Amino acid sequence: MKMLINVAETVVADALRGMAAAHPELMVDIENRVIVRRDAPVAGKVGLVSGGGSGHEPLHGGFVGPGMLDAACPGEVFTSPVPDQMVRAAAAVDSGKGVLFIVKNYTGDVLNFDMAAELAEDEGVQIAKVLVNDDVAVTDSLYTAGRRGTGATLFVEKIASAAAEEGAPLDRVAALARQVNESSRSFGVALSACTTPAKGGPTFDLPAGELELGVGIHGEPGRERRAMMTSHEIADFAVDAVLEELRTDNPVLVLVNGMGATPLLELYGFAAEVHRVLGEREVVVAHTLVGNYVTSLDMAGASVTLCRVDEELLRLWNAPVRTAGLRWGC
Repeated sequence: MKMLINVAETVVADALRGMAAAHPELMVDIENRVIVRRDAPVAGKVGLVSGGGSGHEPLHGGFVGPGMLDAACPGEVFTSPVPDQMVRAAAAVDSGKGVLFIVKNYTGDVLNFDMAAELAEDEGVQIAKVLVNDDVAVTDSLYTAGRRGTGATLFVEKIASAAAEEGAPLDRVAALARQVNESSRSFGVALSACTTPAKGGPTFDLPAGELELGVGIHGEPGRERRAMMTSHEIADFAVDAVLEELRTDNPVLVLVNGMGATPLLELYGFAAEVHRVLGEREVVVAHTLVGNYVTSLDMAGASVTLCRVDEELLRLWNAPVRTAGLRWGC
């Protein structure tokens, strides 16, 4: 497989060097693997920290900045960051109002963020944690006990961060993050496997002419494999899977997310089909976001995330944000 890298061992460090060069508004600690907004800590503001394995960009480093995360901790590709990274991040963003850890439900992430929370609290930083577990495809997987954390991570980070920017206290910011997670569900589809730099080839076998329904963001197996389906058919399957567990009379936010290698031409076409299904199911759409936000290296495919919103959540979603990977209203 051809990859635009030097050697597999330096992929993450090289990417961080590039991020530092492209985004002087961020402080990028390449050695310690921490990305922090340059104005941190912001006086009177709860700090928000997230992180996870690299390979899902722009999640999470691309979401550091005003209106979203205060810091992110990138691990090696598909590998959890270590507690020392999280403790450094918490110390860098703590203004005295506490820090919220936003953790996707993968075993390594959960264990390391739990350990980091204990260490940070020993150093006098008040910590709250929120677990993101929105994927409806499977209950347990190769990386998790319980549901996987996927596209809803973006909704949780954006909405909770907007509340923090307004000066909400730590318990309120954490409560909003939990509300968003409980109001969100996701389902992903893979058209091809992804390729990790270390392996240099596909991470799993997906025969030509087949797709994986319910795939995880590391290529974990989903519900089933089928012969290739049309965008129309995939939208029916994915949206119905989400709505089975997210019954709502409220409007929804829609994320049509690319897995890394699907062109926007296809994603927008798929978004049209998602809207068709939601219209047929009489679900009102408040806003739609289309693009590559929670990716899986070079995997072809897409995921659908729906988030049930009320007036407050919608207002916080629309609040200004200025990051490398997401920006509006500023």
